[in-house]
Amino acid sequence: MEKSIDELILDLKDEDDFVREEAIGLLEMKGEESVEPLIAALSDRNKNIKIGAANILAAIGDTRAIDGLISALKDPNKLVRREASTALTQMGPDAINPLIEVLDSDNWRVRGAASWALGGLKATEALPKLEEMLEDESAFVRSGVKYAIDAIKQ
Repeated sequence: MEKSIDELILDLKDEDDFVREEAIGLLEMKGEESVEPLIAALSDRNKNIKIGAANILAAIGDTRAIDGLISALKDPNKLVRREASTALTQMGPDAINPLIEVLDSDNWRVRGAASWALGGLKATEALPKLEEMLEDESAFVRSGVKYAIDAIKQ
């Protein structure tokens, strides 16, 4: 019996590695059909579901996920934020402007994760804003900004 997309998403939190890996593979194969449910899963309470959803959305590369991934940058769990940031780098140029916009966030986690993603995208259009942020109050943000500037200027 074939599992539904919602059942596969729930399998992302299973303790069995095989079950999780099978769910990831099947959700990736479903591609576009699984994008909207995976975007919704970015708001789940379970961190493993959010991490898995971000990872799968990165593999699928559908730009409809950008807004959901940007929202996931606010997640209190650093692994969720890291996967969302990494996934945004897989969305290509369409993710650049939304990431630049959140560089003004009051949330240091969002500013830092956005900086890292912009570096991964080598977003030259972000350089002026990133250079303004070199003195940010957060060490995490400063680290992300330095990485981004170095990556962009390479």
